[in-house]
Amino acid sequence: MGMFALTVIAFMSMSLAWGTMDVRLAAALFWIVLFFAATLQGERLFAEEEAAGTLLFLRIYVPAQAVLFGKMAAHLVTLIVLAVITLPLVIILMDAPLVLNAVFLGTLLLGLWGMAAADTLLAAVAAGASVRGGLVPVLLLPSMLPILLPAISLSAGGGEPVLLGGIALYDMMLTVGASMLFDSLWIES
Repeated sequence: MGMFALTVIAFMSMSLAWGTMDVRLAAALFWIVLFFAATLQGERLFAEEEAAGTLLFLRIYVPAQAVLFGKMAAHLVTLIVLAVITLPLVIILMDAPLVLNAVFLGTLLLGLWGMAAADTLLAAVAAGASVRGGLVPVLLLPSMLPILLPAISLSAGGGEPVLLGGIALYDMMLTVGASMLFDSLWIES
């Protein structure tokens, strides 16, 4: 996940020949890197338990909500660490003129929360599916567009701060929806 982000940022900075990047393009690249890295991480959320054969143990002895919010929190922490590493690389290597203010920080945290919520639910769906390859990215993109588009605009400094409320509302809907759906997903799969 980290190597993916580093590779994409390095290739993009080399293709720019160390020139300055437009702020909207830099914001879009930053969020695209985070999206695809989250997708890579999300596909592996339940893979370790499945490979070790402990998924059934989790289903029997651990409440579904504890599994959901534990996986979601772990995924969110991983994404925050990735963003903390990736953001300086984008700013330094691409000479990106991103404005790091409270709106950007709020956008980053709310965007990552939404990614973690959607990714965790879709990883649980994929864990029960017989065909897993490519299922999470295909399902994740439509669920992430209401977060990614305003996040890119806000990160570039061009969006209205009221968009943060929209992202927060969508994140809450994703989290509550995941909480409601996860019980039946967890028991039936």
